[in-house]
Formats: sequence, C-alpha cells, structure tokens
Amino acid sequence: MTTEPMTELTYETLLARREGVVRDLPESGDEGSDLRWVMNSATLIQGERDAVLVDTFTTIEQNEQLIEWIRGHGRNLTHIYVTHGHGDHLFGIGQLTAAFPGVRAVATAGTVAGARLQTADDYIEGFWGRLFPGQIPDAVVPDEMEGDRILLEGYELRVIETGHTDTAGSTVLWAPDAGLVVAGDVVYNNTHMYLAETDAASRAEWVAALRRVQDLGADHVVAGHKHPDHDDDPVIVQQSIDYLADIEKTLASTADAVEFYRTMLARHPHRANPGSLWGAGKTLKPSK
Repeated sequence: MTTEPMTELTYETLLARREGVVRDLPESGDEGSDLRWVMNSATLIQGERDAVLVDTFTTIEQNEQLIEWIRGHGRNLTHIYVTHGHGDHLFGIGQLTAAFPGVRAVATAGTVAGARLQTADDYIEGFWGRLFPGQIPDAVVPDEMEGDRILLEGYELRVIETGHTDTAGSTVLWAPDAGLVVAGDVVYNNTHMYLAETDAASRAEWVAALRRVQDLGADHVVAGHKHPDHDDDPVIVQQSIDYLADIEKTLASTADAVEFYRTMLARHPHRANPGSLWGAGKTLKPSK
C-alpha cells in the first residue's frame, strides 16, 4: 500500500556558533580576525504533523537550544539523520533521543563508521573535550539505516552517498518534492572548507560529488557550515567547486603553509573560520 503525500514539505534551519577547532593562526594583520568562528546548521524538514531533523550540534548547551527550537514547531520528530561522521554534527543524538522518545537516529554505514571513531573515549578526551572542556554530551552513535530513503508523510527523503568530501563516507539528503538538498559538509556556505583529511585524489572526488549535487537542480542547498548573512542559494555549490580549484592553484604556487594561508585568505577574505584554512595549510604544506 502506497501512502500519498497530503501536504507540502517545508524546512527551517537553526544555526549555532562556536569557536573553530584550529586556533593557533599566524599573524595576518586584521584580515579575517572578526571571522574566527564557525556556524553549524541543523535542518528540520516538516510535513503537516511529522518532521525529520538533519544533523545536531556540538555542545550540551547548543543541543538544549536545538531541542527547544524543535519543540516550538509542534511536530512529531520521527528521525534524526546524520550526514557524516564528524562529532560536531552528531554529538546531540543522546540529548535529542532522550527529549523525543521514539525518534530514530540513523545514518549510512560510512557515517556510522566515522561516528564510532569520533565518539571513542580517546578521541573525545584528546580532541573535542580538550577544545570544549566540560561541554561535550555523552556520545551516542546513530543506527545504520536500512535502504537509502526516509519517508516523511509519504514524501521520500533520499540519501545520496558522495564518497570522500571533507571526510570519508559523506552524504547529502535530497528532498525532491521540496527542491531541497541538506548537504552536510559536502557543500560550504561562505565558510573556509575543512581540508585536513583530504589529498589531491579525494579533493577531485569531492568536486565530482559537488557536480552531482548541482545536477539535482535543487532550489535550496543547506550547507553544514554556513555564514548567517547568506541564504541557501544553490550558487554555493559552484562556489565550493571554485574554492577547491583555488586550493589546487595555491598549493602549486606557494612555498609553505604561511604563504598558502595568506594567499588563500587574500582570495577569500570574507569567509568565516580562517582557522580551517590554516589547518589545511599545516596539513597540506607541512614544513620540510
């Protein structure tokens, strides 16, 4: 028996600002000094009665705010979908499943594998807990989903696996009836892209994934990290492709991490979280 959709889907996005994870930036004048933060997004896709949340936040306080925001929408939360295995997108699972009994937190096998790494005690204590002391919730790993679709009041939300983008096992969630892609960290919105887990081959894979997202023809693309002054215009997909092209040019034309950082910062002075760019420089142009 097929369930016919009864109402249109809508979406809303909540943003949470936090400090970046790379904080030892080199001196570069005042350029970028007011942008040393990053915004995470959590997206609520809504039907008439039910809703699906895509991604959660980093800290206990941020996820408490997310819970109250969801409650304010008056929907039955059926699923939490996690786009990829980075902790800042999944640490809220335990708080949310406690707040919304019956909700299922789900992800692909690749995301679950990444989540297991990031929620291990040594990673929590040695990385996230060091950066955000006393602020990281008790970690919960999402369930591996069966199939590649979530039904929301008869509408299909389709999981599209994108391979290695800013990390392995990345995905986007495509809601064709809403013209919406919730892109996790496959797409960035006026924010420096996280590149520390990439190499030339995986960045080429990333560009191919971005082109596949473009081919969907979405009207709205929500990035996992977005500048609050910018909307969800699908132009951000091409801007992400262009940014990665600039990365390759700058890697080829600069001598060290500092020159790489300053050159890219001059080309992209208004993107948030320059710490991510500096982290890329230290990883991709290490001192010899």
